[in-house]
Amino acid sequence: MSESDTGAADAGPFAEQQRLFKLLSQDTRHLIIQELLGHPAHLMSLAELEYMVGKSQAAIKDQLETLIEAGLLAQYTYEPSREKRDLPSQFYGFTEHGVEILYDYKYLRGLPIARALYENTRKTEKIERHEAAPRPELPVAVQDALTFDEPNLTSVNPSADH
Repeated sequence: MSESDTGAADAGPFAEQQRLFKLLSQDTRHLIIQELLGHPAHLMSLAELEYMVGKSQAAIKDQLETLIEAGLLAQYTYEPSREKRDLPSQFYGFTEHGVEILYDYKYLRGLPIARALYENTRKTEKIERHEAAPRPELPVAVQDALTFDEPNLTSVNPSADH
C-alpha cells in the first residue's frame, strides 16, 4: 500500500495513524495479529490460523494479503518441509516494520496474555502437529522484539498481597 493509494501524503499528519488504526482494528486482521503474538514461534501456518481465528481460509488469506501489503507480515518458507505431506512449509509472521508498528500501538504489552490464551486453547491433533513442525527463523530484530520473560503464574497468590 503506497501513500498515494491511501492519500496519506495529502491528508495531513494524522492520516497515517488513522490508516494504521483501521488496518489493526479490523476484526479478522486483529485476531490474526493476536494469534501470531500468542504463538510460541510467532509463525503460523494457514491451517493454524484458520483453527485459532475461526474464519475460513479464504477470509484469512484475504486479510493476510492486506497485512503483507502493508508491510506488517511476511510469508516465510521452510524449504525442507516443502515435499513433506503432513508438515506445513509456508508460515506467516511479523516483519521488523510490523513489530515497530505493534510496539508503537502498544500491542507488545499484551504478549504474556496472548501467550497464555494460546497455550490454554485446546488444539486438534493436526494443529498440534502443525504447531510442532519445524519452521524458518524470524529476523533477529523481530525475535528480540517478541521475547518476554514468562513469569511462573502457578506461584502467584493474589490473596498474599492483602
